[in-house]
Amino acid sequence: MSKVTLVKDKVPVGQKAAFGAGHFILNILPGTLGVFIQFFLLTAWGVDPLWAGLLGGLPRIFDSITDPIMGFISDNTKSKWGRRRPYIFVGAIISGILFFLMWQIDDNASQSYIIWHVMILQLLFLIGNTMFATPLVGLGYEMTSDYNERTRLMAFSNTMGQIAWIIVPWLYVIIPDSETFNTQTEGVRTMALIVGAMCIVFGILPAIFCRGIDAANMENRKEINFKTLAANMKDLWAGILQVSKNKPFMKLCGATFLVFNGFQLVAAFGVFIIVFYMYNGSYEMAGTWPAWFNTINAMLTAFLVIPIISRMANKWGKRKAFIISTFLSIVGYTLKWWGFDKELNSQFNQTGFGRSLNSGIGSLFEWLNPFLDSVGMSWFSIDPGSEVPWLIFVPIPLFAFGMGGLFTLMMSMTADVCDLDELENGMPRKEGTFGAIYWLMVKIGQSIALVLGGVILSIVGFDPNVTEQSLETMNGLRIADIIVPSATAALAIWVMWKYSLNEARAKEIKAELVARRGEL
Repeated sequence: MSKVTLVKDKVPVGQKAAFGAGHFILNILPGTLGVFIQFFLLTAWGVDPLWAGLLGGLPRIFDSITDPIMGFISDNTKSKWGRRRPYIFVGAIISGILFFLMWQIDDNASQSYIIWHVMILQLLFLIGNTMFATPLVGLGYEMTSDYNERTRLMAFSNTMGQIAWIIVPWLYVIIPDSETFNTQTEGVRTMALIVGAMCIVFGILPAIFCRGIDAANMENRKEINFKTLAANMKDLWAGILQVSKNKPFMKLCGATFLVFNGFQLVAAFGVFIIVFYMYNGSYEMAGTWPAWFNTINAMLTAFLVIPIISRMANKWGKRKAFIISTFLSIVGYTLKWWGFDKELNSQFNQTGFGRSLNSGIGSLFEWLNPFLDSVGMSWFSIDPGSEVPWLIFVPIPLFAFGMGGLFTLMMSMTADVCDLDELENGMPRKEGTFGAIYWLMVKIGQSIALVLGGVILSIVGFDPNVTEQSLETMNGLRIADIIVPSATAALAIWVMWKYSLNEARAKEIKAELVARRGEL
């Protein structure tokens, strides 16, 4: 079977970069929002943890409702700028402005004022973010009709999206740093301005430079106005039912729900294990290692794992690439038992090789630290005399295949599913609806994961207000940190084992669609 991509199906590098810039914003906004709500509302403004949890969870319900509506609207929009791009442009600007305004809270504001301010502004922000995010995802599905070019496009955009997760962990370090900001509240307000500005600058690039399918002659699109609102809601529901009957797509949603939310459920456990187990509850001794752990994970995912997965998919097909990458992630999760063992880390640091590595990193930061201090980046420094917990980084290249493979492959496979839907159900194409429902599954699962994560912490007896956790508690947490994502990943492999929409079938569908449309 030919692997050659026709010139007309190739996405230019400039368009890939613009689409990737949009995905950077898709990741930096929820990442920063989560840090601000789940951590700095508590530490900077003293908001009750229960209310902080509600502020994080309740708006997700509203968000899950607006996504399919926005998907339907963008699928049926008629404009000279295309179906998606006007919404992306306006949505990026609205999102950036409202994200900034959401965090301009006075230091002495009452708790009730803070709760209502963040809740109302967040709901408005989510409307703008839905205007931006849902059409952007749909646009990516239609930028090329080539089976392998879709994977390359999603790999490129996912790599740029991972840059956000290189940055986000450092918010925990930068904002409380007294040499960078006078107070945490000042730090939050300033970082909100920076993130909001980035949202506008990078978010509008896909609207300006990316090109989707030519929809000028697309049939059966609905009229979008207030007079047709009732009819549109019926059509929206009918479209959702059609999508839910698409068996390959339901497999993609199920596998994503399992892999992503298994990972999300234990995402914070690594930080707790580093601080409370490896460093006996001392945040000072743990220093920046939790941030470095997450940053190295994102860097390896972006620049090592995703390119490998893209090649695997091109050579062996997307289904096999997903199964292999997910299996490798299970091996990586298992290796965390030894990687996070404080005795093994101590023993490694006593070996000649370990001492040489510590000496090298110590010398590097002994040279770097004066410069970092001079430019206000003291939060980035490492004590030259400290021992590095090297073994915590060993499992990363393997378990990074889980998240690296997930969205790279699943988004590419969803684009193939959109072709199948057009073949079975005709026009209009429903990339926006498919994208909205796919991310709806992610968001619902993420909310469940946040709840179940707290349940597991409670079951093992973890108390974040106590410095000395029992060995039984920490071992229970370490076991959960391995078993939960490994089990959900194994179930995802089972779900995808008989996934039927392979490259041969995808190319057959494309040929049938080309013939039906009368294209050359």
